[in-house]
Amino acid sequence: MSSFPSDIYTEPDLDPDTLANLGPLRPMAGTWESTSGDDTHPVVEGTEQNDFVEHYDLQPIDPQTNGPQVFYGLRYHTHIVKPGEVETFHDQVGYWLWEPANSTVILTLSIPRAQVVMASGPADADATTFEVTARLGEPTYGICSNPFLNDAFRTVEFRMSVSTNADGTWSYEEDTVIDVRGRPEPFHHTDRNTLVRVAPPTPNPMAAPPAH
Repeated sequence: MSSFPSDIYTEPDLDPDTLANLGPLRPMAGTWESTSGDDTHPVVEGTEQNDFVEHYDLQPIDPQTNGPQVFYGLRYHTHIVKPGEVETFHDQVGYWLWEPANSTVILTLSIPRAQVVMASGPADADATTFEVTARLGEPTYGICSNPFLNDAFRTVEFRMSVSTNADGTWSYEEDTVIDVRGRPEPFHHTDRNTLVRVAPPTPNPMAAPPAH
């Protein structure tokens, strides 16, 4: 049976201050940098490891509703290069969302290799660690790739764990499980980093003070 309300249209009253309602995402708001990223990915010879430099921007958006469903969130852009280089190693945009009513964190992820992911996981509002996951073929919280990637480097599972740390940093570990054409076993493409805040977040438009 559906656990959703019978009234799917009526929107609730909202607190306009997103930063005050982000649950476990609150410590992640702002602009972050790190030179200590670590990436392991498949190459023709087998496996390659790379260090990376990351700039990760997370800014609060106005509350979003689907009728009675409410999300508070952060719009993000992360840009990654190899040390000493300017060529983009990885670029990614999307949203981190917090659904208070169901104590759920949602990550939407889009990369310019024509691939998107929506992952989710449970979390308490004051949690300092949480994990989101997605699997290929699921009708919700899934993975969608362009035909070439789906044939040659099929992503079958995505997992990302996050820790917000007592020293004001936050850390993540990602495991992207890929069926690589011609390989007998799935490949675990991993990324990890710890980021340091370099600028505070900008209040979302509804919560920002009026212009004079």
